Amino acid sequence: MKIMVIGGGGREHAIIRKIRENPAVEEIYALPGNGGIAGDAVCVNIGAKDIPAIVQFAGETGIDYAVVAPDDPLVLGCVDALEEKGIPCFGPRRNAAIIEGSKVFSKNLMKKYGIPTAAYEVFDDPQAALRYLESAPIPTVVKADGLALGKGVTVAMTREEARNAVREIMEDRKFGDSGSRIVIEEYLEGPEVSVLSFTDGETIVPMVSSMDHKRALDGDLGPNTGGMGTIAPNPFYTEAVAGECMEKIFLPTIRAMKAEGREFRGCLYFGLMITADGPKVIEYNCRFGDPETQVVLPLLESDLLTVMQAVTAGKLKDCPVRFRNGAACCVILASAGYPGKYDKGAEITIPESVRDHVYVAGAALKEGRLVTSGGRVLGVTATADTLGEAVREAYALAGRVTFDNCFYRRDIGRRALSV
Repeated sequence: MKIMVIGGGGREHAIIRKIRENPAVEEIYALPGNGGIAGDAVCVNIGAKDIPAIVQFAGETGIDYAVVAPDDPLVLGCVDALEEKGIPCFGPRRNAAIIEGSKVFSKNLMKKYGIPTAAYEVFDDPQAALRYLESAPIPTVVKADGLALGKGVTVAMTREEARNAVREIMEDRKFGDSGSRIVIEEYLEGPEVSVLSFTDGETIVPMVSSMDHKRALDGDLGPNTGGMGTIAPNPFYTEAVAGECMEKIFLPTIRAMKAEGREFRGCLYFGLMITADGPKVIEYNCRFGDPETQVVLPLLESDLLTVMQAVTAGKLKDCPVRFRNGAACCVILASAGYPGKYDKGAEITIPESVRDHVYVAGAALKEGRLVTSGGRVLGVTATADTLGEAVREAYALAGRVTFDNCFYRRDIGRRALSV
């Protein structure tokens, strides 16, 4: 089989590595991939949002199956375009990807179907939003409606922070048209949990839970990032919580989407907060999370491609999905300055003994050398029987990878280990 994976980050590297385990796979193409992915797939210089070029390449190359991993091409209808050409895909169609593409849509869906989430108001006029903030409870959360590279959410601890967020999103157009509408919602408290799930629109199979670490610096300090590390499983996601989530959130969500004529097939990501009133949805994503994928897939014992194909065919209930006991930890190595300005072009040294543990996100090949090209450069993942062992091993491995101006958090997993 010839497989095509759309995207070029650490998440895609983890997906490609896992798909390669299937003996029927002859070739994997990554569009566009990156310098590190090039060691595991054929990288093709076609952007993830260039849907006409993606479709043309798939047809000319004889692609048998496609995995559309990032949010942008899913929301733009990449799966629809490929399926129209007879190419089966893993990922939701455009009308289902809206669950991430519009926060207003997802909040209204949850309200209509009684799925627990934070109370909220929607605004398309900045002045009306600013008037509302004069008396709104503080802290509060301000969200751009559309996709914003994971940066369209402000947790405002003061009224002035909230006002500034509204002005940046709606008046300054920091995120372009994604900020034409905003959601202002109730501030929730409690541990956060990420749960990725396979679903074919009828059956839903949650994967191992995980815990992301969003802040740039130790102690959950510094600016928000795309994620500085993850652990799995998340100790706050107990069997009791999992049962409540299945009953009140997971099944109701896929049933709601089907009732709306938006059947969801692919990976549905639930960002949850375990509040004093029970689990509530913070956000949905229409795809695998990054870097959650880098700890979840290494624990998957079942063949990933087989599971994906069962999802596409609507036969997930007949496909066993098994995860190994144990734990995983991923430490992200970033360029100093991230998520602000950072230098590029530093040579990366990865010892051969570490290579299989590394998922590359922001690196390019330059004259045969792997060099930094992004803020989050790579993730180093270790699996073990216990979380403590996985954390220790991940840091031991991370310490052997070098590049100039490298930094990483030293406390990934610390909160989970204290539970």
